[in-house]
Amino acid sequence: MAASPISSVRLRAQFVKEVLSLLRDPRSRMVVFVPPILQLLIFASSATLTVRNVDIAVHNQDAGRWSHELIQRLDHAEFIARVRHVDSPRELHDLIDRGVVIAALDIPVDFSRTIAAGASGRAQVLVDGRRSNSGQITVAYLSSIGAEVVPDAQAPQPAVVRHWFNPNLTYRWYIVPGLTGILALFSALLITSLSIARERELGTFDQLLVSPTSTPEIIVSKSLPALVIGTVLGLVMVTAGVFVFGIPFTGSFALLLAGLALFILSVVGIGLMISAVSMTQQQAILGAFALGVPAVLVSGFATPVENMPLVLQWLAQAIPLTHFLVIVEGSFLKAMPAQDILGSLWPLALIASVTLTMATLFVRGRLQ
Repeated sequence: MAASPISSVRLRAQFVKEVLSLLRDPRSRMVVFVPPILQLLIFASSATLTVRNVDIAVHNQDAGRWSHELIQRLDHAEFIARVRHVDSPRELHDLIDRGVVIAALDIPVDFSRTIAAGASGRAQVLVDGRRSNSGQITVAYLSSIGAEVVPDAQAPQPAVVRHWFNPNLTYRWYIVPGLTGILALFSALLITSLSIARERELGTFDQLLVSPTSTPEIIVSKSLPALVIGTVLGLVMVTAGVFVFGIPFTGSFALLLAGLALFILSVVGIGLMISAVSMTQQQAILGAFALGVPAVLVSGFATPVENMPLVLQWLAQAIPLTHFLVIVEGSFLKAMPAQDILGSLWPLALIASVTLTMATLFVRGRLQ
């Protein structure tokens, strides 16, 4: 039997049914609406690379002026909670081994004498490698403090550094736009992953098999709620970034909205494929997270794509989040030109067309 042409009446009825089934189910409401907002508020404050409230151990073998100057600066450093003074290198190693301090400073006997002679004083820094990122940042902080402990006459002229797009190096300005893409990804993925799986679990999927509804109508009716809700949630998070977290928005809102819509559509296709092969809602949720978490890791959110192996760099180009992160972060801080945003929009359009086509084939295979 030939497939029925798309009917606006059936399409509207299917769309209303999908929205009502989503809004009436308490579990669906909790999964879709509550976590993204809470996660944005929590992660924006907790997900940071800024190092604060760490303990530093110091073994000072020098009795001169400059070692005391260095220790005094450490005592007043904002990122250090406590400076622990020890009497031997073994105590330094023990504190690091037990995780009590993140770094230890061993100041040699000739530290002040070397500086007084016109040379640069050297001190050994031991870092807890189990906390590699925080340790590297701590070393950078200590190096900055150590560079200041020299006589004024010998101090080099400091270089004037200007940080484009984020002059105060506020980490929240980077993390919140990225979280907008990640949370919109999981929201749209969960909505569509649960759609057909919910029908099958509730026993209403059989009604689709005997109804005159065509496969394109099913795809459109199950895509539109996710597109609308995912776009609205994304805009809510963008608004929160501007008015709650005070992040400047300097780009084009229209281009960001177009990028968000294409991003949600590409994710919808992936979610429908997951839903088509899932027998229960639990399987659909597990499938969404099984694909969503690796997508976030490879997208460049935490690690630049250029630093990954070549195979993962190719894989990253097939992930919608990779391209949307470029759009949303560029729209917030960089006032990215339209031609640069279009360079990320067309891959999203291509990915959306591929995923929606494959979703249609998956759903048609389940209906037959």
